[in-house]
Amino acid sequence: MASRSATATVGSVSRRSSIAASAGLGVLAAAIGYLTSYVLIAGEVRDAFGDNVAEWKGVAWYFYNAHVVDVETSGTFGSFGGSDTVNFIAESSSTSATALYVIPPLVLFGTGVFLATQFDVSDVGEAVAVGAPVTIGYAVVVGLGALVAESSGEGSVFGIEISGSVAPALGPAVVLAGVLYPLVFATAGAVLAAVLDGR
Repeated sequence: MASRSATATVGSVSRRSSIAASAGLGVLAAAIGYLTSYVLIAGEVRDAFGDNVAEWKGVAWYFYNAHVVDVETSGTFGSFGGSDTVNFIAESSSTSATALYVIPPLVLFGTGVFLATQFDVSDVGEAVAVGAPVTIGYAVVVGLGALVAESSGEGSVFGIEISGSVAPALGPAVVLAGVLYPLVFATAGAVLAAVLDGR
């Protein structure tokens, strides 16, 4: 009876530690994906936006576009206003911009593989249990990032108020980029590692 209790305790601690490690690596995966995007696209962001937009925000917009999340633009001119969405990667002719589409899946897939090998996962159920919690950390970073990546400005021309803002669409940022991407790609990486290790 005592050995069964000790085994259950060890298993629950191991499960908790794997969830914490997976969530932590989700945060790291988001940071690595963003920094890789920064290296690839910062020059284009500088050319496109100049000093009008903070460079890190412009890179963030491309990073969200790489997750198939559009960036929302809205503006008002007096009593007139409107909004639209834009995908900077789709509008770019740069190959480094197009390459951004593969960064999030590759980083997340690699994270899943790393976790599966680190925790010596041997079956698909364990792989899902190790890969899926990457979503926790990734969703937090991507959700907060969508909020802080907003850029807005206002002014006046001939006494008429003008304002505008640009930001990743929050709902798709959280659902697509924060939840679906890590859930699919990190879990797939962990499952593939487990299947190959089981052979």
